[in-house]
Amino acid sequence: MDTHQDPITISGQGLTIEHLVAVARQKAQIDFDSIVRGAVESSRNFLDQMLDQEEVIYGVNTGYGGNVRFLIPPAEVNKHQENLLRILCCGTGVTFPSDVVRGSILLRANALSKGYSAIRMSTLSRLGELLNSDIVPIVPRYGSVGASGDLIPSAYIARALLGEGMVWFQGQEVKASEALRQVGLSPIELKAKEGLALVNGTSVMTSVAALAVHDVEYLAKLCVAAVALCAESLQATTDPFEESIHKVKNHPGQLEVARLLRDFTEGSEFILELESLREELRGDHQTVDAAYELEEAIQNPYSLRCAPQGLGPIFDSLAFGKEVIEREMNSVNDNPLVDPHFRRVYHTGNFYGGHIARVMDGMKLDLANLANWINALMAMIVDPRFSNGLPPNLSVKPGLSSGFKGMQLCLTSLTCACRQMAGPSSIHTLPTEQYNQDIVSLGLHAGTTAMEMVRLTRDATAILLIALCQCIDLRHAKSGDARMGKGTQRIYERIRKQIGFLDSDRPMDRDIGQVSEAIQQRSFDALDKFSGMGMEFSL
Repeated sequence: MDTHQDPITISGQGLTIEHLVAVARQKAQIDFDSIVRGAVESSRNFLDQMLDQEEVIYGVNTGYGGNVRFLIPPAEVNKHQENLLRILCCGTGVTFPSDVVRGSILLRANALSKGYSAIRMSTLSRLGELLNSDIVPIVPRYGSVGASGDLIPSAYIARALLGEGMVWFQGQEVKASEALRQVGLSPIELKAKEGLALVNGTSVMTSVAALAVHDVEYLAKLCVAAVALCAESLQATTDPFEESIHKVKNHPGQLEVARLLRDFTEGSEFILELESLREELRGDHQTVDAAYELEEAIQNPYSLRCAPQGLGPIFDSLAFGKEVIEREMNSVNDNPLVDPHFRRVYHTGNFYGGHIARVMDGMKLDLANLANWINALMAMIVDPRFSNGLPPNLSVKPGLSSGFKGMQLCLTSLTCACRQMAGPSSIHTLPTEQYNQDIVSLGLHAGTTAMEMVRLTRDATAILLIALCQCIDLRHAKSGDARMGKGTQRIYERIRKQIGFLDSDRPMDRDIGQVSEAIQQRSFDALDKFSGMGMEFSL
């Protein structure tokens, strides 16, 4: 567990994706702002007053969903909350990774900290203790329809507070009760409203979304770096990356991609200079080769010439998606809302995951387009019709050696899988739960599909980067060769630390896995040095 970071302070507001990543993946600790206790206790006290006055409050002293017409006797109110967690533990499928679950706990704690959910401070604090002890409930992936939030996966998290179910703790799968015992915590007993407050919200889908956008942002920049490497590999021109072109189009994402491409290729001697070719054609020493090179450079395939225009919209989409996700991260998203300020109990629908569903469906399109772009670049560099003198399949001995033929097949398979998954989830709503949930968001469905597409696109990017390093070597560039761009040189060197030149056919699956892992670990420092730590433009 990383204990070197300052704790992330939870207040119900100001939580960012970077905070979530620190807690979910780097295991930063959390604490609660001093304002939280007053807000939480005020909401709780107001609920208790309403119950003392025998007010009917949904999910507290009524049944859930379509069972709202059934009243719960006062003596059974607390048991009613624990029953909710138990009946919802019916998820299926492979389990979520630990970072998704840790992020979900953080987001639930942040939402409840705003003081509209009538949870006790002792219960909220226990969520924080679960996180800080790195007790990670085991949560199946399928079961949520994203309408009353992520009920089923959230129930697996919440029941760990009761000492029920299984968790990951200190590298082992153990009973929640045992993990709590080992860190000196006792199982809690839920009171009125608390079970509903713990499960009725968008925390799981939003955790998935936050981690996905964090990863896709990195992948998008790495794809731009791959375009730069491809331009060098094919000895193309950087004319299409000039700033003035993109200023007159005036889209921030397009401007950013062009800037990145200029930064990555700065100083490269592999790039064709159009002006020198034009000058050659104007003079007395006109050559057929110069005319041919000029024609080729002017008409580079679109995957090079239109990279800012094609990848720029993805950057714009990511910038917008981050805003939406961070708003949801800092929202109150359960039901009912207990507002002590206006002394009202609101029966409403903030648990509906429409915003996250829409952003994740959009991200799936972005990932499919990234995969398409990667596939197009790979297709150029292995085909001698387009590769400007590189051998077929980047093989040293074409025919005897198939070079990157198999790698291209695998990349195309990954691209096809991404395209198949790119269809929107949110339009596939079905009525459920006695027709109470007659429209559902499917936000977690959209998120989990996007999460899988991230993995596929990461592997596709790894294949392309390995192939591009082969191209560079075939152009006779070596590590430290000043002819490469300042940014592309660093990408090349990072790959070559792990993956050697393909001088004869060999299995490449381990190579793909190593580079994919390096991408997942964000090990390409050129992306930070030459492109900044994040999207630095605004919409």
